[in-house]
Amino acid sequence: MPGVITEATLRPYRPEDQDAVDDICVRTALDGGDSREVYPDLRLMPSLFAAPYVRFEPDLAFVVDDGRRAVGYIVGTADTAAFAEWFRSEWLPGLVARYPAPTGPATTPTEAMVELMHRPERMVLPELAAYPAHLHIDLLPSHQRAGWGRRLMAAFLARLHEKGVPAVHLGMVTANTSARAFYDRVGFHEIPVPAPGPLTYLGRATSS
Repeated sequence: MPGVITEATLRPYRPEDQDAVDDICVRTALDGGDSREVYPDLRLMPSLFAAPYVRFEPDLAFVVDDGRRAVGYIVGTADTAAFAEWFRSEWLPGLVARYPAPTGPATTPTEAMVELMHRPERMVLPELAAYPAHLHIDLLPSHQRAGWGRRLMAAFLARLHEKGVPAVHLGMVTANTSARAFYDRVGFHEIPVPAPGPLTYLGRATSS
């Protein structure tokens, strides 16, 4: 049941958290639920949505630690354009042997994710220019609805504010209504982006 376990601490990410962060990503990557049946390659989703961030900007990563391992995290970047450039030049070359560039339209969920992997420039949209940072936040069900998401977000926003970053955005699957309710509660608003497909973009200032 969500919210059953509440004893934990929030702390900065450490390199030894990588396996736990990857596992959390896999278990929450399908609209907040376990993605293993849809994406059986357990390295795919973390390679897109978790691991590159802790490599590129580890000082912006925070975890919830239950005393044994990380059970939740927030990761992101202060500069989406710089991150997309780094992803293209530094991160993607290490993935192409396992995930070759698509040669045709995606026909499976995995192929769709690999197609996204090979288009990091998709993250840089003119409508998001006023929100240069972006983030990903995930918690295992055992620690959801217990205040940890709000605490992770507060730590991340404070760090961005310290860096002089004025605003942050995120892209979420529109159908994930529980996530949208959380983002609304912590001060995010919708950013109009033409033809976003299955995504809704949200943003807010880093200051409270």
